[in-house]
Amino acid sequence: MTTPHGRNQSWIGQSLKRREDPRLLTGRGIFVDDVTLPRMAHAAVLASPHAHARIVSIDTTKARALPGVFLVMTGTEAALQTGPLPTLSSPPVLQHCIAVDRVRHVGEPVAAVVAVDRYVAEDAVALIEVEYDVLPAVVDPEAAILAEGDAVLHPEFGSNVVKRSRNQWGPVDAVFAGAAHIVRRRFRWPRVSPQPIETCGAVVDYNPFGLSFTIYSNMSQQSVLGPRVARTLGVSAHQLNFITLNVGGSFGGKSSLFHAPILAATLARAAGRPVKYIEDRLEHMSNGNQHASDRVYDAELALDLDGMFRGLRLKVIDDYGAYLALNLGSHGNALAQATGPYRIEALEYDVTAVVTNKTQQAPYRGFGGEVGNFVIERLVDAAARELGVDPVALRRQNMIQPTQFPYRIPNGNIYDSGDYQAVLDKALSLADLPKWRALQHQAAGQGDTRIGVGIATVNERSVLSVTELWFLDEDPAFPQTSSPESVQIKINGEGKAIVTVYAPHWGNSPETMAVQITAENLRIHPDNIVVTYGNTDSGLISKGPVGSRYTAMLAGAIAGASRKLKAKILAMAGHLLDAAPDELEIEDERIVLRSNPDRALTLPDLARKATSFRLSFPDGETFTTGLAAQHTYDHPYTTLPRADRSDLGVFYPIVGHACHIAIVEIDIRTGKIRFLGYVAVHDAGTLVNPRTVDGQIRGGIAQGIGTALYEKYIYDDSGQLLTGSLADYMIPTSEEIPDIVIGHVETPSPYTEFGIKGCGEGGRLAAMPAIAAAVDDALAEFGVEVRELPVTPAMVCALITEGRR
Repeated sequence: MTTPHGRNQSWIGQSLKRREDPRLLTGRGIFVDDVTLPRMAHAAVLASPHAHARIVSIDTTKARALPGVFLVMTGTEAALQTGPLPTLSSPPVLQHCIAVDRVRHVGEPVAAVVAVDRYVAEDAVALIEVEYDVLPAVVDPEAAILAEGDAVLHPEFGSNVVKRSRNQWGPVDAVFAGAAHIVRRRFRWPRVSPQPIETCGAVVDYNPFGLSFTIYSNMSQQSVLGPRVARTLGVSAHQLNFITLNVGGSFGGKSSLFHAPILAATLARAAGRPVKYIEDRLEHMSNGNQHASDRVYDAELALDLDGMFRGLRLKVIDDYGAYLALNLGSHGNALAQATGPYRIEALEYDVTAVVTNKTQQAPYRGFGGEVGNFVIERLVDAAARELGVDPVALRRQNMIQPTQFPYRIPNGNIYDSGDYQAVLDKALSLADLPKWRALQHQAAGQGDTRIGVGIATVNERSVLSVTELWFLDEDPAFPQTSSPESVQIKINGEGKAIVTVYAPHWGNSPETMAVQITAENLRIHPDNIVVTYGNTDSGLISKGPVGSRYTAMLAGAIAGASRKLKAKILAMAGHLLDAAPDELEIEDERIVLRSNPDRALTLPDLARKATSFRLSFPDGETFTTGLAAQHTYDHPYTTLPRADRSDLGVFYPIVGHACHIAIVEIDIRTGKIRFLGYVAVHDAGTLVNPRTVDGQIRGGIAQGIGTALYEKYIYDDSGQLLTGSLADYMIPTSEEIPDIVIGHVETPSPYTEFGIKGCGEGGRLAAMPAIAAAVDDALAEFGVEVRELPVTPAMVCALITEGRR
């Protein structure tokens, strides 16, 4: 573990312009669909029109005969050379890149065509004839639990329940037995997804002589997930080389994007030429494996006579769709902050994982943590209502105190630092609640509009560990514990620092972060720092930007490489200046003797000597030619779970905090909701670049508004996706996003370099409960309480009508 740097900072905390912007804004970024290779062909897939069916027969004769077609492949043919997609589920719930024998959701690939262009490939797909034996579809998770016979998706499991986990931490039974008040609610969380501008895709070139693949894809975590992709393809990890590209939006979803590169690789190997496969929007929405959490919660909060929170019970039915690639990983996110910012001594967590005839889940900005935040904040608001107390005061009295950090929650995770009361106070000040309460009072009972104010105080776990992906299993499929991040820094003969990172750019400003952190560590001006990207053949291991981790982990990797590089710089400069290394320091690109600053070398002068004048230095490893260093940094603080899971260990200890206050106006005739104000105050530890942090927060809030008010995947009873286009699946535009006032409180983490915490998910983690609370507040006269999202105008009108009865 490291502690934050104590010296004054020159570049950390500055709102420098993003290094990525000139390339991206001028259209010079290279994305997967920009890749064109010699002899490249294009792939299209035949999607199942049924949610659940046996494949009786497939006739590809007409498709194969179409001029311009190179290959037609069925699932049975693909399975001869390519195994099931990677999965963390234990036991595995198998999924193939092309369905074998049975389809389990609308849109699942039944066959694939490789042709001279996408148009011919699509024409050939239309010529494939498939006979199906349609089976019963299950789309409701509670009904799926009871389904039998042909309605069971994976008969080898015997039912549609593929995983159960129930754990207690702390004196749960005693706390609830002795509680003065228990708040009970049922909540329904909607199935949504990130909707990035760029869908999933891959271009793959197969080398039959080396039996190797070169893969261009917008998948992340290439170097840590690549070995699993290799196993699926039946080759060794060194036979896959992932080329890093820009990514046109991920928000978590592309962190485990297996299907596109595996499908393209399978087709490229069989066709004997490079293959490009890019999903269209319908494919992305129905088969992109990008849907997020879809849950039913039965939740209970126990309070004592003084209104103190004592215990929390959460019973969750989680609808995973047809498969289970990431196991119960999203519940690891939720468990990292299961008790929120509050002092709660007892926790029960009961999960039933169910498969249904829908697209499977993937991470989405929050990865289950946002659902947990929604549930606990809704319980707190319900408790305030039942007890007749102010929801702000109830939160304040139950918050963890600044002197109690690091704070251990019942399941074993640690919260590193915080001042939740300061965040709350700043948000209240910025929101100017007296003004809005006065306007609310004026509108009460008059006219057709009502004003409501909602507040949410939530935690943002950050800096992903990986034990959370498997610690709820008795027999984990892959109980890994490393979460590495790597960099290389070299200083060329001109004194320029070249920083190489090994993860893609997917919206998180890696170049800007690397420049500022390197500048701070090596005391080099940002203008003299260049950032490049390495591929997996020539690069080091990297987990990449997932789980609000990248800036903190990049800081650790850069600090490690900088220490190695500084040691060499000072040794070489010491030889030239006839001084001991500990008598020197680096400042403003000069290596100076502390006792006599006039004796100095510029960094470019030293770099030229180190690069081209080997005979100016003694022999030995310390003085080898060049100035370069590499470093792989692992998670700063994690511990293993106990074997009996009575303690899950420390698995997500870098914990930020946020308070959001939403002010809405609701037209009670139409149900339309309009924002009058929005305040977000965040504690993300030490801010590296406040401008980019604010952008992350605003982006997260925009997506949270979508989840709260507009977005939902809707399936009918036969499993047909009714919201399979952006004409039907409603996402907010700039017109629906309010002006957002952002404030910051910084409590540095004691575990990370510079005290950095993550911030990528916090905006979305807090938005939904704040908006729901504002709707409750506006419609209090009708007894409205939001327990399900999205809060559409139709829902608002129905709630008002019900309240008037």
